[in-house]
Amino acid sequence: MLHLSAAVDQPSAYDAASYLTLARLAERGGLDFVTLEDSFARPGPDALAVLARLAPATSRIGLVPTVTTTHTEPFHVQAAVATLDWVSRGRAGWRIDVSGSEGEARLFGRRQAAPADALWQEAGEVADVAAKLWDSWEDDAEIRDVPTGRFIDRDKLHHVDFRGTSFSVKGPSIVPRPPQGHPVRMVDATDGPARRTAARYADVALVRAASAHQAAAARDQLRSMAADFGRRPDQLRVLAGLLVDLGDGEHAAEPGHGGGGPRQTPQGPLYRGGPVDLAELIATWHGEGIVDGFHLTPVEPLRDLERLVNGTVALLQHRGLFRTFYPGSSLREHLGLARPANQYATTGER
Repeated sequence: MLHLSAAVDQPSAYDAASYLTLARLAERGGLDFVTLEDSFARPGPDALAVLARLAPATSRIGLVPTVTTTHTEPFHVQAAVATLDWVSRGRAGWRIDVSGSEGEARLFGRRQAAPADALWQEAGEVADVAAKLWDSWEDDAEIRDVPTGRFIDRDKLHHVDFRGTSFSVKGPSIVPRPPQGHPVRMVDATDGPARRTAARYADVALVRAASAHQAAAARDQLRSMAADFGRRPDQLRVLAGLLVDLGDGEHAAEPGHGGGGPRQTPQGPLYRGGPVDLAELIATWHGEGIVDGFHLTPVEPLRDLERLVNGTVALLQHRGLFRTFYPGSSLREHLGLARPANQYATTGER
């Protein structure tokens, strides 16, 4: 199964309508999900709030905001992501990121910047405790028994009693277990410190790779590391991240890469060419088992996303390589991922 997704980032855009236009366009193309970047280092609207606004105005597309784990309370992060899953009826994801600059640390004034290894260890702990808090309500914990006035079966609420290196959380969550059980967790695993966290906790790993060899090596390493952590490697989706510029027409094909091929730039691997050769690149890399799919960031959001959906995706659909409709309603179903069992309901409270 080929997985395709796109970023809907728009510098200096604050109105929800422009983001909704892009999300609906991606949904029309059957893309698995859209992402919206966020950080403490730049101005802009809160990504999670924007996608919560888009949730009732879309019906199938997955919605994945970046939510930083550094300087934020894990309890609040998991509750916000769980709420997005509820308002989107099971279409939420969460791109986990960290904040490593001293300038961002000063915005909060609680601690100094830390090394990347420490930040990603903490991010993994946040991902871990989030899953525990999502499970702190069993699926049938709400009973809503009006005659007796009982809203919750307290035997089906659980304390997580989690203690990490820099925080502790008792629980339970204030939000019932999300529709997906666990909203999809995503990590950009391009760099070393993040890769270990992705292998252990992520459902989707993004890898910015400028060649098929780089992408294949990253996927093999991530799956091997996932197995070392006791996970099933085939339950980790690895997507190649590319910037795409479809505005300059077709370029001469480069063997194995399509029109012009991905070229390394300071902003990351960039594909510049036409929709036809981009479709060929996607089909080749996926067909050879190099990656499970692609996460594409349009250089010109509306122009390139339109050409992606109307050109590249349409060609892949015509060749039978990408779906023409959503077979399910949740993001986990789009990605072919099972709904996780509740760890407390199956093994008892820890």
